[in-house]
Amino acid sequence: MLDIRYSNKAAKFLKKSNGTLVKRIIEKIEKLRENPFIHDTKKIVGSKGLFRARVGDYRILYEVDYKNNLIGIIKIDKRSDVY
Repeated sequence: MLDIRYSNKAAKFLKKSNGTLVKRIIEKIEKLRENPFIHDTKKIVGSKGLFRARVGDYRILYEVDYKNNLIGIIKIDKRSDVY
């Protein structure tokens, strides 16, 4: 199982969001810990090693570092604002 590290932007988003949304996002991130490439994840075109996971209208941008056994959550936001 991989460890999770949140960027400042991602942590700030989770702190200011409502409880239901945060719960759904955390559940998705826990699934990513077990398997970082679940069925609804996609590689971001034009980036090097950046992926996205979908939670309703929101997106989780993350990168996987197998060397350090780590998933880095880069940004969480609405689809229109995340890219």
